[in-house]
Amino acid sequence: MKNIKTNLLNSLIVISLLLVPLACEEYLEEDLRDALSPATFYNNDNEAEIAVNGAYALLTHNNFYKSRDWTMWMQMGTDESSASRNIFPEGHNYTYGEGVRDGEALWNVLYEIVRNTSSAITNMDGNANLSQTIQDQSVGQMLMIRALAYYELTRIWGDVPYFRELLAPAELAELTRTPINTIRTDMKADLERAYSLLPSTYSGSENQGRFTKWAAMSLKAKYHLFDNEWAETLAACLDVINNSPHTLMANFEDVYNWRGTTPASPAKAEHILWIDFAGISGNGVVGSPLARSNQMYEEFNPRLRDEPLNKGEKNALKAALAANGDALTGYGARVPLPDLADQANWQAGDLRYDATITQSYEGIALKFPYFNKLWNLNQSSTIRGDRHENFVMIRLADIYLMAAEAQNEISGPDNAYQYVNKIRERAFEPDQPLSGMTQESFRLAIRDERKFELCGENHRKQDLIRWGILIETVQNTTHRKHNTVAKTNIKPHHVKAPIPLAEILRNPKLLETDPTNNGYR
Repeated sequence: MKNIKTNLLNSLIVISLLLVPLACEEYLEEDLRDALSPATFYNNDNEAEIAVNGAYALLTHNNFYKSRDWTMWMQMGTDESSASRNIFPEGHNYTYGEGVRDGEALWNVLYEIVRNTSSAITNMDGNANLSQTIQDQSVGQMLMIRALAYYELTRIWGDVPYFRELLAPAELAELTRTPINTIRTDMKADLERAYSLLPSTYSGSENQGRFTKWAAMSLKAKYHLFDNEWAETLAACLDVINNSPHTLMANFEDVYNWRGTTPASPAKAEHILWIDFAGISGNGVVGSPLARSNQMYEEFNPRLRDEPLNKGEKNALKAALAANGDALTGYGARVPLPDLADQANWQAGDLRYDATITQSYEGIALKFPYFNKLWNLNQSSTIRGDRHENFVMIRLADIYLMAAEAQNEISGPDNAYQYVNKIRERAFEPDQPLSGMTQESFRLAIRDERKFELCGENHRKQDLIRWGILIETVQNTTHRKHNTVAKTNIKPHHVKAPIPLAEILRNPKLLETDPTNNGYR
């Protein structure tokens, strides 16, 4: 991936150490003439690219986009999915709190990204040692990655410590919480600049996974959406819709169809912002030093030990799997809840149901329903513990639905139908466009459209939160037997996570502006 050199892994280690400030000055008494520092590292284009690659690598960190640590705040405890068994109960049942699944590991990697990207931006921006093209692209990508980190920090915790320059450990240890509006205002400006610096597309397999100007604009649209800045949301969405090279897939089932592809999930025309797990090296070989197994999609795959519904058909299921080169080697941790799995709760004629939900394999009834749009059972391209499907965060259909929602909030549904009906044209046979609605009825229709179009894609929980309906939705959902307490446990403060207890112990000033820690004490 991204022009990887043979010494990349060692270089990344050097960079990681380089960008973290040293706490003990007594160890710096000697004149270390050959030591690397941020001020001396960025001597050429190759070194800039190594730093950028290191920032991308953190996005695939064990505690970030590949794991349950992040999905707990994005997906667990909604009306969409739960585990097939009693695992990760804190997220599904709202029993987390300070010191208990409070996101410490995720918090740490997000701030590692902020520190590293901030240092890199300072040292690359205006650096005469770098070609203008590499300088622009490197700074643009670092701005984008940092904005992505703050996007997650503010969505999960709200007001958080904020900085855009490399601070000494003593300064970091005394940061208080900055209002979310200040952070997001700065990040929108940074994303606007990233948009101006980044190319529309990249050429060459070595550049797979790099963020484009359209990824930056899509993330900026998300920032505006969460702030209810409807005109700005619409403008950003229309820029992507009208000017980007991204197009909707002709068939919904093709959006996540990865069977038999190499790498396991190549970029598709509809995917705008996605995290590269394939780790493509310069010669196009999967398994480079940056390649990481992506547990995210393993969560959707069934476990053979749970299936099928009729245990007498187990041998038949094994034979059918083997004949197709498939296997049930997943964790069964992301299983549709009964209401979503029931086709009667989907609009008649919605083709997305069969493409999204399955309750059988080759005619053999399964014990649980599954998100088949997000599973990959093919063992030739992905096996348990070595999966490289890329993680899609924003695709063009999401942009259309955001545009429809924003337009409705600005002026009602008349000019908003065109955006949602573009999605429904693909979803229904025969076509069932929306029309003749009030602003409120269209608002509810968009909520449903996002639910069915994007289900399983880590949008639902944050959508429910920004609409102010998370609690009532959870209370009116049919849960599985090991998650029924969610209805009584969920409270208003659960829309944000508590700042991790370990972080508060290190820096008690984090409680100055909010002694309740987001309502958890």
